[in-house]
Amino acid sequence: MIAAYAQNGHVEAASTVFYRMPERNVVSWTAMIAAFSQNGHAKDALELFGQMQLEGQKPNKITFISILDACASLTALSEGREIHSRIIDCRLESDVVLGTALVRMYGKCGSPDEARIVFYKMPQRDVFSWTTMIAAYAQIGNGKEVLRLFQQMQLDGVKPNEITFISILSGCS
Repeated sequence: MIAAYAQNGHVEAASTVFYRMPERNVVSWTAMIAAFSQNGHAKDALELFGQMQLEGQKPNKITFISILDACASLTALSEGREIHSRIIDCRLESDVVLGTALVRMYGKCGSPDEARIVFYKMPQRDVFSWTTMIAAYAQIGNGKEVLRLFQQMQLDGVKPNEITFISILSGCS
């Protein structure tokens, strides 16, 4: 129910369902955090993540992806770093989707060098992780690094998509 309400933009209804639940598990916590994060309530997502931890509920990969999205939206670098530490503690850093979410968060928070560290630690990289890394440098206008990354992407045999090209053009303009 939470996810259904959230997908239709009814965050208040999703929140009502969540808070009326007699028991919550990682799925319900994650659904509500994602609902906040995806509907422009990133600060509420961060607060709920904190409450989730206080209540002893262990986050999963999807929880981390959702809360990293909230950090990116708020450019909350300090909170993003704390969440990154939790991800490392949970030994989830090598996941390509979670790694890409970390790269995006660091990039959106204006820290492409930290994004690069995460990116190169990823055991595998796909078009989404490459594009996200390129976008991190494009955001700060570092066209030289954008082109270097694009060249490396091609050498690694990863085919760019439309978003890759948009990021490249943005970084070189």
